[in-house]
Amino acid sequence: MINRNDNMEQVIEKAQTLIEALPYIQRFNGCKVVVKYGGSAMLDEDLKYNVIKDVALLKLVGMKPIIVHGGGKEISKWVEKIGKEPEFINGLRVTDAETMEIAEMVLSKVNKGLVQLMQKVGLNAVGISGKDAGLLKVQKKFPGGKDIGFVGEVTDVNSQLLDTLIDNDFIPVIAPIGSSDEFESYNINADDAACAVAKAINAEKLAFLTDIEGVFIDPNDKDTLISEMDVVEAKNFIDKGIVGGGMLPKLANCIDAIENGVERVHVLDGRVTHCLLLEFFTEKGIGTAILKEPLF
Repeated sequence: MINRNDNMEQVIEKAQTLIEALPYIQRFNGCKVVVKYGGSAMLDEDLKYNVIKDVALLKLVGMKPIIVHGGGKEISKWVEKIGKEPEFINGLRVTDAETMEIAEMVLSKVNKGLVQLMQKVGLNAVGISGKDAGLLKVQKKFPGGKDIGFVGEVTDVNSQLLDTLIDNDFIPVIAPIGSSDEFESYNINADDAACAVAKAINAEKLAFLTDIEGVFIDPNDKDTLISEMDVVEAKNFIDKGIVGGGMLPKLANCIDAIENGVERVHVLDGRVTHCLLLEFFTEKGIGTAILKEPLF
């Protein structure tokens, strides 16, 4: 038997959630939002579907989302299938010609799969790679002065292509493959690609979906999660060595984006159901937001 009072409390709680979201919906209506989609949220079908539904809601309330996706784990799986061992330097995949061919094949498959899923929930999505219309122009990247093959650093973004798609009610879904001045294909770190896109289109928000809850003062203490921090604090975290591993380049990308026109960057746990909605439309949020100005 359903308790009427319990049912009413649930209805009221839902209404309060909607009211809490209202000022955020009003503030970000018409704003461009770049979502870097990767990690476990791409591998679990339920999580994947929920992320796509989040993107659908962002679009329906007036935001203009752009998706930049990764596919690193899938690329590694196929590299291993041909008998090679995936190799990384400073978090970047060592990419010879054979690996580059695999990466482009896998990312194309991932790209069209996401587009198909987005169309399933009623979204007009267009899958493109950074090679289309010279979307992502790159130069060879030398991390720490080392040559790691066909790994590109974004030098230019064709924002006109993105604006054309957005203005015609399409959601761009971007695979991080770029083209050099010599028209060679280069693999691009998806975080770097998302940051470059966000800067080029003056995005209001840039969100990184990751496999961690956010930025911690002490990574071993989950109670030290930082909900909001400004650019100065973020730089101090890097200078003092508080962050390391995969979070170090991610936080550096956050700072770069903020210093080049993006208003707010979010680091979210993509394993949390509806993480985008919880971070964008609730007062507390669930991850770490990096802001342009000091909090106080």
